Amino acid sequence: DTDWTAKLVDVKPDGYVQNIQSGIVRARYRAGAGKPAQPIEPGKVESYTIDMWATSYVILPGHKLRLEISSSDFPRFDRNLNTGEDTATGTQMVAANQTVYHSARYPSHVVLPLIPRGTSK
Repeated sequence: DTDWTAKLVDVKPDGYVQNIQSGIVRARYRAGAGKPAQPIEPGKVESYTIDMWATSYVILPGHKLRLEISSSDFPRFDRNLNTGEDTATGTQMVAANQTVYHSARYPSHVVLPLIPRGTSK
């Protein structure tokens, strides 16, 4: 088991990074909340959706958006031992090796709705 995290940040012209929004999905619960856990099979390509929930943010001129993908955003989200053990009582930890695919066969995408300035929605 492992986690996939996404963090959307505003990179200001001076290099300062401001968090905008973040989200997480635990691999075994990739089918969604309330669905049975599905163990992952090492080496098998899976699809994950990381919901970062709705937010509103104005990107100023000269600023850049950056999407950071990781397997941890501790302490914002609880640790994952990457073993399937209970996070509160587990004692064994292993490193996760994750790959983000971005090809014709395994496409990746980001959905980022934009509302032009001056419109009301």
